[in-house]
Amino acid sequence: MAGRGEKVVVLEGRDGERARAIAGELAALGVEVRFGEPAEPPAGTSLIVTTGWPPHHPLLAAAAAAGIEVIGEVELAWRLRPEGAAPWLALTGTNGKTTAVRMLTSMLLAAGHRALAVGNVGTPVVEAVTGPCDVLAVELSSFQLHRSPSVAPYAAAVLNVAPDHLDWHGSMEEYARVKGEIFAKAGTVVHNADDEWATRLAAPYQSAAGRGGAVRSVGFTLGTPRPGQLGVVEDLLVDRAFVADPANNAEELASLADVRPFAPHNVANALAAAALARAYGVPAAAVREGLLAFVPDPHRIAHVARVAEVDYVDDSKATNPHAAAASLAAYPSIVWVAGGQLKGADVGELVRRAAPRLRGAVLLGADRERIREALARHAGNVPVVEVAGQDTGVMDRVVTEAARLAAPGDTVLLAPAGASLDMFAGYPARGEAFARAVHRLAEGHDGGAA
Repeated sequence: MAGRGEKVVVLEGRDGERARAIAGELAALGVEVRFGEPAEPPAGTSLIVTTGWPPHHPLLAAAAAAGIEVIGEVELAWRLRPEGAAPWLALTGTNGKTTAVRMLTSMLLAAGHRALAVGNVGTPVVEAVTGPCDVLAVELSSFQLHRSPSVAPYAAAVLNVAPDHLDWHGSMEEYARVKGEIFAKAGTVVHNADDEWATRLAAPYQSAAGRGGAVRSVGFTLGTPRPGQLGVVEDLLVDRAFVADPANNAEELASLADVRPFAPHNVANALAAAALARAYGVPAAAVREGLLAFVPDPHRIAHVARVAEVDYVDDSKATNPHAAAASLAAYPSIVWVAGGQLKGADVGELVRRAAPRLRGAVLLGADRERIREALARHAGNVPVVEVAGQDTGVMDRVVTEAARLAAPGDTVLLAPAGASLDMFAGYPARGEAFARAVHRLAEGHDGGAA
């Protein structure tokens, strides 16, 4: 914006060496940076672009009272697109967003398109909208969707909706409503037909008017697909939506073996990515090729090692109960490593559903007692070990206790159901600590690791 002649003032609540260095770089571009928690917009402000502040922040409330427009970074990116800009294939959901958007990008690349994964996945959308891409695969969080009224994706998907960030949004209903904003101006609406909230959010678009006529509404399911859906038939991912005769025909896209790492929620991610890719015209062969070329991000049901016939799996990215439930559903006999910051989330239903699969549980972190209480209510026969302490060295004790509870054929699964900042710099640091502890266990074991 400064390069377009606008006066830009950055309001930064966090101070520090890195922030000051960035402020110096921005100053060279004519951008002023002010540190501290602001309560009022700077004098003469005509537009505020917010990146993460909750709706009730005093500055945003003051802006609303003064009639100043407030938008998000994604909305700014949409407005800055040049004529003929790359279309967006956008997706959101409580869990699976990054995996699905990277699968989608891999499919697009396999089809020969110049494609880039942007948004909540890492690369800001505003940096990519003027780049040399044919199409953008855009991951959007609820924070980013909150103030993005103009965004009109070529196709958009909602993977799932479960309680998360309720302290930011205020209620489950508001959180879901914001997720559903991704559909408001989409050309094709893609939803998880197995997810109650996603299905509810897609319902108004079954016959709504959209780009060039009726919006095309497509579902995906882990079951046998009906006409207008993608789904699973025996061991195949199939398309009954983007074919000439959905009532009578289906097209094979890939096999379950092509989805890596294999887990039911990852199959759902693959189907969502395939639906968006097919909406853009990607052929079936490129869907499979893209899945085979896809490399999962770290700390997402990543196999660490096998020690004494027990598998150790790092799903540190499972930072809420919904994500942990998907991970727990992927294995038949589990020693569960859980704990951290639950952010007010209830774990009772998670534990109740997982109870038949649990051989034991090892708990750590700030809210471990709440998980212990849920285990006592819903899985009273499951042995539980609490590992006290807030230092990162706790993970060695956690892995030792998990190994003691596990039997050959079990999986020791780090699927915390909570955030990591009570003990670690982030979920990657937690996963790395788990992996290091497992490798130390393997080194000390006569059988070694495979």
